[in-house]
Amino acid sequence: MTGPSAHPPTRTVWRWALIGLIVAAVAAAFAYVGGWLAPKRVTPARVIDAMQANAGVYPGFRRNHAKGICVTGRFESSGALADATTADLFATGRSTPVVGRLAIPGGNPYAPDNSIPIRSFALRFDLADGEQWRTGMNAMPVFPVSTPLAFFEQQLATHPDPATGKPDPAKVKAFFAGHPETAAFLAWFKSAKPSASYVTETYRSINAFYLRDAAGQRHAVRWQVVPEQPPAGDGGTAAGDPDLLAADLAKRLGEGPLRWHLQMIFAAPDDPVDDATKAWPSDRRTVDAGTIVIDRMEAQAEGPCRDVNYDPTILPRGMEVSNDPLLAARSAAYAISYLRRTSEEGHLPGTQRAKEPQR
Repeated sequence: MTGPSAHPPTRTVWRWALIGLIVAAVAAAFAYVGGWLAPKRVTPARVIDAMQANAGVYPGFRRNHAKGICVTGRFESSGALADATTADLFATGRSTPVVGRLAIPGGNPYAPDNSIPIRSFALRFDLADGEQWRTGMNAMPVFPVSTPLAFFEQQLATHPDPATGKPDPAKVKAFFAGHPETAAFLAWFKSAKPSASYVTETYRSINAFYLRDAAGQRHAVRWQVVPEQPPAGDGGTAAGDPDLLAADLAKRLGEGPLRWHLQMIFAAPDDPVDDATKAWPSDRRTVDAGTIVIDRMEAQAEGPCRDVNYDPTILPRGMEVSNDPLLAARSAAYAISYLRRTSEEGHLPGTQRAKEPQR
């Protein structure tokens, strides 16, 4: 009688394998729709490879926004957006649970908080009917580039030189000179300073989306979450504390829940809907859709945000993606990143925490 295999396949292993196949299929579908698989086009995997080449590989961590912290709370709808969308979470008086993640960009989970002046806020809204809305926002006004290919070229241009450990200034200069659409981002970036707190930042969708109302009409929008917490005293991240943001968040939550207002900004007919490098004028119609209330934080290693892919194309009925090519690209790249990090042993429950690799 033949005995059992020394390493029998478990349900967990098969579940991870199935998830991997599904994620890969979804990534390929979005890549095809976005034109990534056409001849001479960049692929999602190549983008993630380039990001790993720049930051290093940290098993079990996201390939971007690797350093972050989980937060949870709820979204309290004001009802003011109910006429513009059938999405259930915007109904008057509706309260929707949220699982969020505050982070800084980059693939190094050990980077000091003052290494970059950008902060990010990702949210998953869990609607009562089982639908979800996922969004990843950044505290900046525009995106540097408008296409997946340009983003890939930016990663190549900023690859560290082995001799210096820093990007080649000539390559960086050549990239920006060849991409005039980066001017608005560069103008902001030159004067931007790292904030001393996650909770005093305004986070923006940057990409545009559509709301669809009960009559079937579409409304192009971008959104932002604006803090109730005053910016007073937020003079920049202390150079001596590489993890100040998490400490500040814990201190503030100890004093009570934190709140942001979710504001929907409606496009005028001539506003660019499919170009994330161009900001809309500040006088556009803005609707306060409700309040995001955050009352708990947890380390990302054990927190509920760890296994969430904050794919911005996951939307409930009443919300739709625009034709911005970055959206399909983000979805496909996020899927590749998710597949890689969740298949790495250092990520799985009960294993030793991933350690910083030697560079």
